[in-house]
Amino acid sequence: MTQARTPRMRFSTRVLVLQLAVVSAIVIMTAGTFAALMYQWLGDQAEERALAVARTVASSEDVRRETAVLAATPKDQLTPSFLAGGPLEQYAGAAQERTDALFVVITDDDGLRLAHPNPALLGQKVSTDPSVALSGGEETSQQNGTLGRSARAKVPVYAPGSSSTVVGEVSVGFSSDDIVAGMLRSIVPVALIAGISLGLGAVATVVMSARLRKLTLGLEPEEISGLAQDQEAVLRGVDEGVIGLANDGTITVFNEGARRLLAPDSTRDYSGLPLADSGLPECLAAATDATLTADAAEYGPSEHVVGDRVVIVSSRAVRLKNNHQDGALALGRVIMVRDRTEVQALTRQLDAVNALGTALRAQRHEFANRLHTVAGLLDIDRAAEARDYIGEIMQSGPLNYPAQDLSLLSDPYLEAFLGAKSIEAHERGVELRIGAATLIRGHITDPQDVTAILGNLLDNAIRAAVAGTSPHQWVEVEVLDEHTPAGGTLHLVVADSGDGLPLTSRRDRDGVKPDGAREVPAPTAGASGASVADEADEADEADEADEADEADELIFTPGYSTGSTGSSGSTGSGGASDPSTRHPSIPDPNTPDPITGHGVGLALVRHLARRRGGEVWVADAGTPQSHGAVFCARLPGVVALTPVSKEHS
Repeated sequence: MTQARTPRMRFSTRVLVLQLAVVSAIVIMTAGTFAALMYQWLGDQAEERALAVARTVASSEDVRRETAVLAATPKDQLTPSFLAGGPLEQYAGAAQERTDALFVVITDDDGLRLAHPNPALLGQKVSTDPSVALSGGEETSQQNGTLGRSARAKVPVYAPGSSSTVVGEVSVGFSSDDIVAGMLRSIVPVALIAGISLGLGAVATVVMSARLRKLTLGLEPEEISGLAQDQEAVLRGVDEGVIGLANDGTITVFNEGARRLLAPDSTRDYSGLPLADSGLPECLAAATDATLTADAAEYGPSEHVVGDRVVIVSSRAVRLKNNHQDGALALGRVIMVRDRTEVQALTRQLDAVNALGTALRAQRHEFANRLHTVAGLLDIDRAAEARDYIGEIMQSGPLNYPAQDLSLLSDPYLEAFLGAKSIEAHERGVELRIGAATLIRGHITDPQDVTAILGNLLDNAIRAAVAGTSPHQWVEVEVLDEHTPAGGTLHLVVADSGDGLPLTSRRDRDGVKPDGAREVPAPTAGASGASVADEADEADEADEADEADEADELIFTPGYSTGSTGSSGSTGSGGASDPSTRHPSIPDPNTPDPITGHGVGLALVRHLARRRGGEVWVADAGTPQSHGAVFCARLPGVVALTPVSKEHS
């Protein structure tokens, strides 16, 4: 029993979520990388700008002169009140306002503030290290100061008329908030593009998920995997041939059973090939053409000849019900191919069982009558008569089959089978007899093929005898075993009282020449009429022999049927019989079997014999004036010379 699965997210939903997560991660990483690079670039630009402003301020003659004066002033005099409103303070404020800088700070050679946006900090030491600038160098950096984090630059201030004496330094900074704001302004288009990309990715994912769901018919990967495993197990586990076709006629499935029945000598891979170009038998194309429309969703079963086999072909259109659309979704077609020989063998086995069952019922009825007789004699105190009657029964033995010389058969299986067939023949007014040449020294080892072949020949012979014009209807069977070092061979001969095989292939039995028959030329003057007539007679005899041979072989052709003619070679129905006198277990000969049908019986008999190295042939076609057809069969490997055990009996 299939266990209930824990509900889980559908595969298409998982794919959607996964793809959205991947697209989102890519967009976020791209946007983050762009923001970091943009921040770095804007910071570098701010530092370069601060350096340019600081150089401009430091190079001013007024700034150099005033800075040199204040640097020489005693440090205790550099108070906020002394410095506030001074020339440096005014110059630095103007430069700050002009460049939108966060601050412009000027210090002396000790790092004391001489100009600062916050007057309260004038005269105090700067919060960041000024040593690089005071030693004559320039530097740029992003640091935190009293006014917050900024991108700043520091340059030295030289004394007037000197390029080496440092009297102070100029520090200019731009707020990092302005850098972030610039970065955000630059990243808006990137964020917009990222959002659009994310939306397009989501739409593409939804479309692909819908497409995937349609292609997989709504099945989950686990279900598809299970179906694939089940399909492989089924296709390899059946003997029948299975061929799957797509809607365009391309072969999608071709199992080993199909190869064995349709192309046993081919190693070609048929999967992916169009059926029309595959070189397979034409009967497959007929089966598929019949299921192209909804009105003909099924085809067959029908019998076809493929090589030396007769196969049953059936086809069915495969459609899947779709709850979202009207009608059903066409998935393709499936062709089933079955070996007709195996079906025939099973049918003959069943016929043999039915015949034996009929014989046993008849024997049971006869023995019941005998027991009733004994019981009646005992009830009326006629014990002596009952004892005599029992003695007569013991001397006569069991119920005798209505078959002449059945005792010639030493094999119990053949005796029971032919005895049952004799009951069937007797109910149809036909006498079944065993030929005087019958000799069985061993026992049957393969009753399946023997039943199929002998039963088919007997059924045809009984039908031919019933349909014949002879007042005495009979069927004669001769069985002979031959033992060689290679194994035992069984020889069968079946003859009947029918009218023989009809020569319907090239001429009829009424002496009417068929179309195209050669006319005998009339004798001309001066010629020997007798010699011409003799030549014509010889030619006619040769033609008749050829025609007889052709007719004999024609009846073994799959699909050929003589209909209701009186011939044991007929695979048709034979003559009419009275339903009131026919045993229920005996099929109506006028009703064709939908499975075994007409036109394949003798073909299968020959195939069964040839499959084991034997043969079935016509020994005598027969005539209405003499006897019916005589069929012979040679079956190697079905007889063993070992003594028959009690268990086998």
